[in-house]
Amino acid sequence: MDFSIEKYHLKSSSLFDFLTPEETQLVKGKMVRKEFLKGECLFKEKSYSKGIYIIRKGKVKIFQTNAEGKQSIVYIYKKGDYFGYRPLLANEPNPVSAVALDNTIVSFIPSDLFSNLLSRSSHLARNLLIVLSKEFSVWINKMTIFSQYGVKERVALSLLILNNVYQKKEEEKNVAISINREDFAGFVGTAKETLVRMLRTFKDEKIITSKGTKIIILKPKALLNIVSGA
Repeated sequence: MDFSIEKYHLKSSSLFDFLTPEETQLVKGKMVRKEFLKGECLFKEKSYSKGIYIIRKGKVKIFQTNAEGKQSIVYIYKKGDYFGYRPLLANEPNPVSAVALDNTIVSFIPSDLFSNLLSRSSHLARNLLIVLSKEFSVWINKMTIFSQYGVKERVALSLLILNNVYQKKEEEKNVAISINREDFAGFVGTAKETLVRMLRTFKDEKIITSKGTKIIILKPKALLNIVSGA
């Protein structure tokens, strides 16, 4: 298997890269700083988007909830990422809910300001469609691979993805992945008990080390071998 982390998690980009200096000044003058405590909801599934969120600090999980109330985490956004524009472009309700994984600070761009920008800037519209296409591919890649893999492979791949999410700088080593086991299980798509058993196996094999909710990958190549079936 030819592994590339960007097939499963996009590299952060700035929304302001798509705006002119004048548009950037306009947005920064009108966007609103919002703070969310860990576990607080930004928006709920089936609600209509009120604007775009740019993460300044913290992380946000995007998920769907099944009939039994279990969460299936589709994606985790981190500092620099932006989201909420998809339902605005489609004029449809949010297909997912968003909840802060940490104490989180965002810059919020109201929908009317975003719509005004979009109508004025073909450059913004074109680039958002490119990002939307890439993000859709990432979601499909994750769903496809996870539907084909067993739990061991899914946990291994999830650790590699989460290592990227929690990495503060490129090539940073000994990244502390701090995520509770319920959320981790929701990301993997398995029961919490099954996840805990698999993490214990990886720990016994010295592939990872853990303390509380924090996990550090010791042997990323071993995880890659599991994912690739080597």
